[in-house]
Amino acid sequence: MRKLITYSFVVVLLLLLILIRAYEDVLFYDPYLTFFENDYLYLDSPRREIAKLVLFTTLRYVLNTVISLGILCLIFKDKSIVKFSVLIFAVAYVLLLIPFLYFVINPNQEDYYLFFNIRRFLIQPIGLILLFPAFYYYKLNR
Repeated sequence: MRKLITYSFVVVLLLLLILIRAYEDVLFYDPYLTFFENDYLYLDSPRREIAKLVLFTTLRYVLNTVISLGILCLIFKDKSIVKFSVLIFAVAYVLLLIPFLYFVINPNQEDYYLFFNIRRFLIQPIGLILLFPAFYYYKLNR
């Protein structure tokens, strides 16, 4: 019964990640959502409010991080894994935000592909996708 409740919470958290992705255009200010859907290699960078963009990107990163940490906590039930994950997410945020800001402030068409991928790490739960198998493998070999 206890596993059923745990897995139910994990499913709810996964649904929250899906909802964040499904309603990203409504919930967050991000002019790059439509920009990268079109022929971005042939267009100029969209008009943007830098402070607002950074704030909403940070909000989305924090939401994805908190939900990802909840999933990792429920599945592995190990505080050291959660603490390490918090450290990884914090360091990743700082290391990714610096080039993100550079590309937002200095948009160049030849940098769009790199910018797209850095932005993707900030707005998608890729940290969970990378950490989950790593911790699973760690638990198996421990």
